Amino acid sequence: MRATKYLIVNADDFGQGPGVNRGIIEAHEHGIVTSTSLMTRWPAAEAAALYAREHPTLSVGLHVDLGECAYREGNWLPLYTVVPLDDAAAVKKEIAAQLATFRRLLGRDPTHIDSHQHVHLREPVRSALIEIARHLQIPIRHFTPGIRYCGSFYGQTAKGAPLPEFISTDALLDILAALPKELTELGCHPGEVNDLDTMYGSERAEELKVLCNPQIRTTISTLGVELCSFANLPAEWPRPQAPA
Repeated sequence: MRATKYLIVNADDFGQGPGVNRGIIEAHEHGIVTSTSLMTRWPAAEAAALYAREHPTLSVGLHVDLGECAYREGNWLPLYTVVPLDDAAAVKKEIAAQLATFRRLLGRDPTHIDSHQHVHLREPVRSALIEIARHLQIPIRHFTPGIRYCGSFYGQTAKGAPLPEFISTDALLDILAALPKELTELGCHPGEVNDLDTMYGSERAEELKVLCNPQIRTTISTLGVELCSFANLPAEWPRPQAPA
């Protein structure tokens, strides 16, 4: 058993919009966010990348974006579609394009990889991203041994109904108290304002308040939790290898 609790706090959706960018930056500079995942297809990605290049303490991975669905009027409806998720060739081509854009914007490879709305939990996206993670020797959310993912800090049900109590200060304190003695990635979605047509909107500002609450950082210290990032993994963790 590990002797220390390590925590990566990763903010998804960097680059999706100016309000999201400002929220993630605020949560990094004045809160507990240590890492983020960049959506390269959006106009605000350029500004996000500029900040990241000038602030290397923020670890930046690739948030593969193949579309988004929202649960509205009793059905899952596409807000936008990048490529059909059942077209393996199109999926691989689009992922390669987004990786190339990431490298152009950041001048380096991502420190980790994940996907918008967790589409990489299913094939063919799963195999495509695992192959890239293995090649780059970087962690991939859900599939890298030794890194546990926690998605409990999220203010909606699976169908988009509000769950404000899940993104409260008390909820985050409970998550921190329950951390095991291992390396955990805590997902979050802070934003300064709701300026996007997206399934997750007003909850972003609430997350930002909690992530920047001084009580959270004090509790992290009291509990003996060590904050780290994907770019600065604990010394006892070997360089990650994605599974076959």
